[in-house]
Amino acid sequence: MRFLAVLSLLSGFSLPAAAQPVLFPALSGDAEAPVVNVYSSLDVPLATPMITGFQAANPDVAVRYEDMLTGEIYDRIVKETDAGEKTADFAFSSAMDLQVKLSNDGYAQRSDLPMSGRWPAWANWRNTAYALTFEPAVFVYHKPSFIDEKPPSTRAEFVHYLKRQGSAVFGKIGTYDIERSGVGFLFMARDQEQFGDIWSVIQAMGAAGVKLYSTSSAILERVSDGRFVLGYNILGSYAADWASRHPDVGIVLPRDYTVVMSRIGLVPQAAASPDLGRRYLEFFMSKEGQTIMARELQIPAVSPDVAGTNTASTMREMLGAQLRPVPVSPGLMVYLDQVKRARLIARWNEVLRLQ
Repeated sequence: MRFLAVLSLLSGFSLPAAAQPVLFPALSGDAEAPVVNVYSSLDVPLATPMITGFQAANPDVAVRYEDMLTGEIYDRIVKETDAGEKTADFAFSSAMDLQVKLSNDGYAQRSDLPMSGRWPAWANWRNTAYALTFEPAVFVYHKPSFIDEKPPSTRAEFVHYLKRQGSAVFGKIGTYDIERSGVGFLFMARDQEQFGDIWSVIQAMGAAGVKLYSTSSAILERVSDGRFVLGYNILGSYAADWASRHPDVGIVLPRDYTVVMSRIGLVPQAAASPDLGRRYLEFFMSKEGQTIMARELQIPAVSPDVAGTNTASTMREMLGAQLRPVPVSPGLMVYLDQVKRARLIARWNEVLRLQ
């Protein structure tokens, strides 16, 4: 499909098990070179092209890279800061709510950089927390199951398809378990904000015997082999990676609206070397860094200075107002409110059970 090139991402949203820090020595060969300490939820193989690019531009800097779970990044920065210790110089995480909470609660410092003024307003919270990627939620489908008809491309069409097919697709629909999947909860919360009739979609999926999973791969595996015919609200990074390797997986960006999430970068308030952290963030935001993001990491870039496939600029040209990026703002912390979270999950479970 024509959007596949735009979505041709590697599965960088995975939450890997905690790993030992990896040191990338300075290219200058100086064993005493300053070291920028990075906490990141992007695993080392995916991060390496960006680190390589940064060091090519900064040969006098070594990089100490710690691949961590998103919750661990937040906990480490808070714990180390509160203990009066130094923490990471740069933090990069897909947990938008936790990154914004760090910024809002004083655990991140302002970074006024050359691209700050040109960065999209929705992607910049007070020059403190910056969205650095542009990743949509998509429908996925089993292509052989749609030889004689088009797959749903809006939520209304999704509901109509499930009702029309009835028992023929019962138990063959998959989506995230919002109690166990952070991105699944984020997408559902945004659905509730964007679509007044979202509960009719959940109700229809419940009636169709929807299966819930905490990972994208579990859903995509079942779509690729035909056990599932549809997957709802799947992160595009996983979907496009699977589609590139499994030709029976198709992707649709919903025409009514497409939620877009981002990974956020910031410099912690208690950074050991905040100037190095800002240099790392500056490279992430530079034309060179964003080009590496789009072309080598294959994760869509945010920068207005970068065009071509895998960029926000191109997606906006193609899709316009259909795209609904999640703003980097304190509004994200609503999703951390335990009462509101519990209320949304309870309603979700109730609507699914009523079928």
